[in-house]
Amino acid sequence: MSDDDYVYDDDSGEWMPAAELAAKQAAAGRVEVRDSVGNLLADGDQVTLIKDLDVKGEGQTLRRGTLIKSIRLTGDPQEIDCRFDGIKGLVLRSEFVKKR
Repeated sequence: MSDDDYVYDDDSGEWMPAAELAAKQAAAGRVEVRDSVGNLLADGDQVTLIKDLDVKGEGQTLRRGTLIKSIRLTGDPQEIDCRFDGIKGLVLRSEFVKKR
């Protein structure tokens, strides 16, 4: 199909350009993850903790203001995966971080 072709969208019941429908379907598959103040997060972003957090199983506390580099989205809108010195498999809730 070319960009000039129109296709029928079953969800909306309207005819729309093929490129627009493809973009709409691609966006539907993505999960939006937002930080504590509503900023949209993406893979590779740097975040700062806004609260002291106890790390379960490590006996360690991550202090407020700690910089976490290169986050990864998990597909869950409330969780992000990240690495921190000495802690493997660290998963943080997005409500406790702020995009830097």
